[in-house]
Amino acid sequence: MIIQVIYGNIVAQPDADAVINSANANLRFGSGVAGAIHTAAGEELEDYCEPFAPLALGHALLTPGFKLANPWVIHLRSAHYINDESPELIMRQALENMLRVVHEHQITSIAIPAIGTGIFKFPAELAAQITAEALVKAPSFAPTLQWARICLADKNLISVYEHAVATAQQEN
Repeated sequence: MIIQVIYGNIVAQPDADAVINSANANLRFGSGVAGAIHTAAGEELEDYCEPFAPLALGHALLTPGFKLANPWVIHLRSAHYINDESPELIMRQALENMLRVVHEHQITSIAIPAIGTGIFKFPAELAAQITAEALVKAPSFAPTLQWARICLADKNLISVYEHAVATAQQEN
């Protein structure tokens, strides 16, 4: 499986089957990635999500992409690094559940943001490590996944994520 790290907008990845949303519990429009995805997808996304809220910590949910170029959005709920107990474990669970959704729906490509590094306050190096480890192990959870593109809105995170991916690939 190919893992790319780019500086780019998550909602401007039309070749990905699914974009990953770092969702809030209510699966609503929010700041950062959730705001960008909900804005690009349109009001229908929030309406569709309403019956599924609240999304439990560590869980993932598949929805249509609506006005996005991507057919799917996978919402995952990671932990708040400061406020939740066992945030690293919850992030790992969320990423594993995301990969289960990918497998269940035969998704071949995803665009994923820097999960947890915004309002959830995860240290970038730790978030990058957990994300990279999950993606490197993806073939065991989601053998249909051919590529994952980590889309970063902060150029300073590129080397952090590239290093984490290289390290995870060497250790696997």
